[in-house]
Amino acid sequence: MKNIKVWIGIGIFVLLVIAMVIIRNIQNNAGALNFSNLTDVYVATGGGKEDFLADEEIQKILKSKYKLNVIYDTWSNGKTITQPLIRESVKLGNSDIVSRISKGESFTIHSNGVSKYDALFTSDQRFYDYYKLAPNKEKNESDRYTVLEGGLTLNTPIVIYSWKKVVEALIKEAIVTEIDGVYYITDMPKLMNYILSGKKWSDIGLKELYGNINVASTDPVTSSPGATYYGLLLSILSESQVTDSNVEKNLPKLKNFYIQSGYMNNTPADLFERYLKTGMGGEPMIVDYEKSMINFKTNFPDGFEQVKDDIVILYPTPTIWNSHCFAAFSENGQKLYHALQDKEIGQIAWEKYGFRTGVSGGSYDVSSMGIAVPQNITSTVSSLKMNTYNRIIEYLKES
Repeated sequence: MKNIKVWIGIGIFVLLVIAMVIIRNIQNNAGALNFSNLTDVYVATGGGKEDFLADEEIQKILKSKYKLNVIYDTWSNGKTITQPLIRESVKLGNSDIVSRISKGESFTIHSNGVSKYDALFTSDQRFYDYYKLAPNKEKNESDRYTVLEGGLTLNTPIVIYSWKKVVEALIKEAIVTEIDGVYYITDMPKLMNYILSGKKWSDIGLKELYGNINVASTDPVTSSPGATYYGLLLSILSESQVTDSNVEKNLPKLKNFYIQSGYMNNTPADLFERYLKTGMGGEPMIVDYEKSMINFKTNFPDGFEQVKDDIVILYPTPTIWNSHCFAAFSENGQKLYHALQDKEIGQIAWEKYGFRTGVSGGSYDVSSMGIAVPQNITSTVSSLKMNTYNRIIEYLKES
């Protein structure tokens, strides 16, 4: 009797194993079916979202739900204007044409045999807006595809990262206000005046900090985040009315701000790392994107746990969006543009990478993040046009 029970037990275990194998095979076959008959979509993409685009969950949604196999090629924003937007420009696609380009031969998007793109995914709205204009041939700008459809797809606002003790001092100075657990810089002009007048940290009660009050940023001349921040500063100096006349009027103040900022990192990743590693004494305040902290929390949870009680995210009022915009050139590009608006993709974009979607960036619950961030961001200034940014950079470069 005892042996019979043993054999029955072994038989049940074997049947369970067989059942699990069958179920796994069915799931795998279903997945294989979902990933068949895919349409290739080629996208020239600006930086800042490589991990998001390569995410396995997002790729799975695009393939299984929308039947799209997306191939992303990395482009700098500036080169999308100055170079032909073909895969061969970044040494991909037709190897013969790549070789001929390396020998000085010229090609355009209209040339025979070139590998065209279905879409452009910029990392800065000014380049998206500019791309839709006719190319300026006097500046040797390349021919462009016709934009059939597109717009703002992923957002992250400019924020200022600081530390609790610094923020407490700024609250006493009536520069920062706490609202529903979120900290806002409610008097940006006052903070700017403190910086421009050379006010010291010790003047606001922070005796342990040396030197003048400053907000570190990446270099606006070489870095997109830095340029976006200086665009915000110009908007504030211009009282949100950026015209040719008040741009010229306020550029000297912006230049003085730039000079007083001293050494600048060229990449936001370097600056953010420096902020975390050197603490309040090294970097009391820095400018970066909101997504940086959320990305840090997701990918380095242990490191986040060590600093979460001391770090503070400050939201300038107003702030400015760093907007990743999508331009579709073909029907396949349009399919991808609509697929990227999928709610599930939007949730992954926020929870794992800190990208917001929607006009005010609040189409999901932010309370689960464990970081004091607002549900919606409504106090913003409009992104400046390309010629305004070019004028800022040109002026800052002048000796």
